[in-house]
Amino acid sequence: MLKIHHLGVSQSERVVWLCEELALPYQLVHHTRDPVTRLSPPSLTALHPLGAAPLMEDGDLLLAESAAIVEYIIVKHGGGRLKLEADHPDYAAYLYWFHFANGNLQPVVGRLMMVTRTKVAAEHPVLVAVQGRLDKVLALLEARLGEVPYLAGEEFTAADIMSVFSLTTMRAFQPFDLGPHPHIRAYLQRIGERPAYRRAMAKGDPGLVPMLD
Repeated sequence: MLKIHHLGVSQSERVVWLCEELALPYQLVHHTRDPVTRLSPPSLTALHPLGAAPLMEDGDLLLAESAAIVEYIIVKHGGGRLKLEADHPDYAAYLYWFHFANGNLQPVVGRLMMVTRTKVAAEHPVLVAVQGRLDKVLALLEARLGEVPYLAGEEFTAADIMSVFSLTTMRAFQPFDLGPHPHIRAYLQRIGERPAYRRAMAKGDPGLVPMLD
């Protein structure tokens, strides 16, 4: 059975959600952030040098990085479900949006969080540049979700699982307004109606109300 190490309020919710969507048996191990620093606890550092989550154990294998874990589980245990194959007409879109999550969306929100915490003035050129980049990223997502119901196209896929954290839970660390983006908000409402998403959030972060608007 897979063992999923989940750090509360973190990107590891992606892996819990994936297992629920695929109806895979798994053992969920909870780790709690340091109440002062909000960083990972020693229990994770003992498992991996970076002390980050998610971590997945599959027999003797210990694997880090959410995208790698998602890909591994889909291929090794999910029968390829939630991943589009090369002959699918939306294959390229699937690849793009799957990697967009950690290549553009999550990094720019993370950069905004770090710059904001330096308490620079609102007109500081670095803050203006980072905010401008986030605005472009959100505009791109808004345009895409105005065309199709899910990021890869008509089908819900792992590209959605990879992306939703940055639009929802990450706002607990770095708030940003989705008010100007009705298609993103409608998309998050569709996600919030998925039973597997609800189960994953209830199991992984039972005290957290998903930020779906």
